[in-house]
Amino acid sequence: MTRTGFKMGDTALTLLGEERKVGDIAPDFTLAKQDLSPLTLADLGKKVKLIVAVPSIDTSVCELETIRFNEEAGKFGDKAVVLTISVDLPFAQARFCAAKGIDNAIVASDYQQRSFGKAYGVLIDGLMLLNRSVFVLDEDNTITYVEYVKQNTEHPDYDAALETAKKLLK
Repeated sequence: MTRTGFKMGDTALTLLGEERKVGDIAPDFTLAKQDLSPLTLADLGKKVKLIVAVPSIDTSVCELETIRFNEEAGKFGDKAVVLTISVDLPFAQARFCAAKGIDNAIVASDYQQRSFGKAYGVLIDGLMLLNRSVFVLDEDNTITYVEYVKQNTEHPDYDAALETAKKLLK
């Protein structure tokens, strides 16, 4: 399944994988943590999950987005988790997190199998990067919020995603 209408600057993008919608049960995935051990959806437990996909943490918008969601993760307590996913190598992610003080959110890599990218319909054809996207899942992994950002050089709607997560925590 492919979808068009997305861009990175002036470049048109095609996304691979199944588009996810509010009400869907979130599919599983396997990512690489910074120590190269696997991370799956089940590993995140029975918590509210705010899952953020970014093309690369080495770009300005992705950096600011990761920092912002890390700050918000610190306000959620132990009933929620923020997971930022890119295809950057785990070693680069570890350096980034150490340099930017990312210690409230989990940052993991989809570089090996692109299982998240394919399962959530965010894998960019050709570039094999992830399209900027945000998903909020309830404790039972039902998707309650989805944003596929149409222009990868723009920020997501932070307020809408965070408000959805906060409502699930009440």
